[in-house]
This record gives sequence, structure tokens and C-alpha cells, in this order.
Amino acid sequence: MGLNIDEQKAVERFQKAVVAPSQDKLVVLDFWAEWCGPCKALAPVLEKVCGEYADKGVVLAKLDVDQEQFIASQFQVRSIPTVYAIFQGQPVADLTPMRSESQLKQALDQLLAQLPVKAGAPGNGDPAQPDISNLVAMGEQVLAEGDGERAASIFEQIAAMAPDEPGVQSGLIRALVAAGRTEDAKAAYAALSVEMQNDPLVHQAHSAIELAATHVDQGELDALRKAAAERPSDAQAQFDFAQAAFAAGERDTAADTLLKLTETQPEWEDGAAKAKLLQIFEAVGLEDPWVAAQRRRLSLLLFG
Repeated sequence: MGLNIDEQKAVERFQKAVVAPSQDKLVVLDFWAEWCGPCKALAPVLEKVCGEYADKGVVLAKLDVDQEQFIASQFQVRSIPTVYAIFQGQPVADLTPMRSESQLKQALDQLLAQLPVKAGAPGNGDPAQPDISNLVAMGEQVLAEGDGERAASIFEQIAAMAPDEPGVQSGLIRALVAAGRTEDAKAAYAALSVEMQNDPLVHQAHSAIELAATHVDQGELDALRKAAAERPSDAQAQFDFAQAAFAAGERDTAADTLLKLTETQPEWEDGAAKAKLLQIFEAVGLEDPWVAAQRRRLSLLLFG
């Protein structure tokens, strides 16, 4: 059809993420970009409403216009955010003006009354299952950006659709920890079956709960920072500061401190600094780019 390779791949991605699930679901397609402030303001509204309407057959798909310029051009997107409702591969409504929950719900109610949308959230065996994967990826991206509260909201909605998915429960627990809701994270973990708790992904989330227990207030963190700076050879001072720094979100500082302690006092407390690093890696996720970089630093330190 005269498309180059990149355009063909863009079409294939769009077919999988939007066209295929739209055959029996109503897909809310959000055109956005990382630099777009209004997009970020609208995103939580779309995520919340689409999550609430999941059992009615509504799913959310997001398209980054910077990464998918060809698809955006086919829809003649001139400004963002632009939001369309897609059914059976075709736009059936422009939802862009619907900026509040009530407006969006009213528009969706009208569309669902007119279209033969298959009710029910995507699940195992359902052809729209990839949309759960898309939502999980969205939640992980928001979590990686540091917005724990919004990530928790996303994962709570996905958990209602797919409660038996370890990746969903892991994401929910880690997001709750990142949002400072440690008690909620503990409750979510405790509510899982033993089998689910033993899943590697969920075990990773439990490490995040354990690390969150070292959280201190700003005054205590400053005191630990000062102690570590004044006593560079005091392994306990370095270790305590590293734990608190990680819990406070200063993971680069925590890694630097633990790596240095591993180098200078590797046998302290039976290799506690290295063990803490490995726990941090597990909590963040072994596939995370930051973890990969820190693991390379650790390997160089240990093996040269």
C-alpha cells in the first residue's frame, strides 16, 4: 500500500493495541505526549472512568504522538490531548471536549446504548486481554516516573479486572509503597494467597515493603546524612543512611553509598551492604534500566 517499513510497523502496533480489541469493545483512544501539561491533567480522569466502565466493555488505549507520528497524522491530530472513541476499527465519537468525569461518563453511556459493545472486562481467553497488558505497562511507566499515587490508582483499577495476575498485584503493592501507603501495601500483600505471595513478581513487591520500613522523616534523614559525611569509615552510619536515602527516594545516593561500603568493607556484617543492594535491585525490578546500570557497577567492583 505504499508504506515504508516504519509505517507498516506503526500500523501493526495500532492494529494490535486498538483495532483488534475494538471489534467487540469500545476503545477510548488518547493521543498524548510527555511534554503536554493538559494531557497529564486529563490522564487520571480517563484512567478512572475507563477503569470504572471496564465491566461494560470500555478499554483505554494511549498513543504517544511523538512516537507514533504516522498514526497521529492519519487521524489528522492537530492538537493534544485528542481523544476518540473507537469501535470496530472506526472512530465513532470525538471525546476531546469531555474533560470531566461526568461529561465523559455521559458520552460513554450514550455510545454504549447505541453500539453492540460486548460487556465484561478483558480476561483470560478474551481477545481484548492485550489491553490489560497495555494498562500494566502504563502503570509501570507512571510508577517509574515517580507518581506513586497515580500508579496505585491505575493498578487498583487493573486489579479489579485481573485479580489473579501476579504482575498486577506486584505493581499495586509497589505503587502503594511509592505513594507512602505502606500499611495499605501490607494489607494488599496479606490478602493474597500463599501461592501468589510466593510468586517471584510478588516477592519482589514484598521487598519493597521491607525497604519502606526504613523510612524516616526529613529531620532524621538529614541527621543520618550528616553522620555519614562526618564518619566515612563508620560502616553502620553509612548503612543506616543508605537505607533511609533509598526509602526517601534518593536511590542514586543509596546505591553510591552501598557500593562504596561494599568496596571498602565487604565483610562487614557478613556482606550486609551487598545484600542490601541486591534487595534494592529486587524491589525496583531486575529489568529496570537503573538496576541494570547499578548491577554492572557492582559486577565491576566484585570481579574487575
